[in-house]
Amino acid sequence: MRKKLTALALAAMTAALMTGCKNYEKVEVSGSAAQETGAALGGEDTAAYEAEQPADKAQPETSRNMVETTKETAPSMEERDETVYVNATDLNVRNQPRPGAEVVGRLNTGAELHRTGFTDSWSCVEYQGAVCYVASRYLTTEKPQPQETTAAASQPSGAVSLNPDWKYAGYAKITSGQAVLYRAEGENRKGKVVCVNAGHGTKGGSSVKTQCHPDGTPKVTGGTTGAGATSAVAVSSGMTFSDGTPEAKVTLALAKVLKDKLLARGYDVLMIRESDDVQLDNVARTVIANNMADCHIALHWDSTTSNKGAFYMSVPSAASYRAMEPVASHWQQHHALGDSLIAGLKGAGVKIFSNGKMEMDLTQTSYSTVPSIDIELGDKASDHSAATLDNLGQGLADGVEMFFQL
Repeated sequence: MRKKLTALALAAMTAALMTGCKNYEKVEVSGSAAQETGAALGGEDTAAYEAEQPADKAQPETSRNMVETTKETAPSMEERDETVYVNATDLNVRNQPRPGAEVVGRLNTGAELHRTGFTDSWSCVEYQGAVCYVASRYLTTEKPQPQETTAAASQPSGAVSLNPDWKYAGYAKITSGQAVLYRAEGENRKGKVVCVNAGHGTKGGSSVKTQCHPDGTPKVTGGTTGAGATSAVAVSSGMTFSDGTPEAKVTLALAKVLKDKLLARGYDVLMIRESDDVQLDNVARTVIANNMADCHIALHWDSTTSNKGAFYMSVPSAASYRAMEPVASHWQQHHALGDSLIAGLKGAGVKIFSNGKMEMDLTQTSYSTVPSIDIELGDKASDHSAATLDNLGQGLADGVEMFFQL
């Protein structure tokens, strides 16, 4: 018979949670963005944003506010005393019961835990001698059989070409390449397709121009192509990291990491690019994502040299731009995806630039009819080792999970 936690048990849990809350940080990105006077490297390889703004100063919280926050993030749980097993890959173990809380460990299918508290959303478990939390839906009281990775899970299920009959396809200029769709296998299949777009990587793309907006209006922000222009580079070549590595090589490496993590979690993945060159411009990539995916994530690094951290390109606040279709019908979805990705990255310990977003008029955004984000994972000075890319992939996959739970 399930019983509510006793006052003593709840007090003990609250005390343990308070101990783990010393470095508490809100998930929500807050604060108004500082006036941005430059541009950043985006889906169109826009120029470096030189006038960087400092990150928002953390406001000290009173102990009263901290207690209130703790009460909100530690809901009353049903008392449990049972053994449970993980039924997921790379399951986050967090120090608080909320998305975006600090990740203190990760577990895979079959891992055994002692559960002491339960709600439909979160379970309180003992992990390495500490009170921690994991998502309840990834726990089971019956030990699952380890899932084997099948060949079908790592093999493409089909190539995808741009259909000239799709809406906005006629605005694309470089269209002969193909994206590749992967289908997840296993009982955890989500039935959602995530488009992973490794930025750049189209030979000759910088010598071709495409129309900035489907209605022919001029850009409202600057970049490689300045404000007021009506056409922009079809696909830029990207920047070069401080160690001489081309950005296009790193975006591709991260795309492959993210693909594997999403497939393991049950998401289908549409890979725009899997080699050094795919002959698809920014419009073509966007239109393919519109018709074949449930969301679109373009991977980039900025061209500044300060190791500034991650952020996403938000939809410009200009009234004329937000009134233009398809932006008008989808910009709020774009922001929801971007905020989720930043929360996932923050939870993985990734450095975040300023408030996590920067306004930018991009071709990708201007033609997107599904939730779509250009996310910048750092800049020229940022580390891009295999370990860092794996952590970035983990944070992005966490963000995708958060987004589809909204």
